Amino acid sequence: MANIKSAKKRIRSSARRTEINKTRRSRIRTFIKKVLVAAEAGDASLAKEALQAAQPEIHRGVTKGLMHKNTAARTISRLSKKVKALSAQG
Repeated sequence: MANIKSAKKRIRSSARRTEINKTRRSRIRTFIKKVLVAAEAGDASLAKEALQAAQPEIHRGVTKGLMHKNTAARTISRLSKKVKALSAQG
């Protein structure tokens, strides 16, 4: 356990940030999952809507320092590819 006042404060603040980051990460994963579930079901319009909702959330994760911008770009690219394949197929 920390004895120095600044170390104790750091523990408190990092615990607070961890909770916020967990919530944000979970929210992003939920949005991604909605796109994937719609794509698996073969519903092109629902998948497209879900992707449009997921994109700003993923970008917000980059802004907040939750994920690297290349990771976000790769994720969006892969989701877009799945949605595009669905609409081309259907």
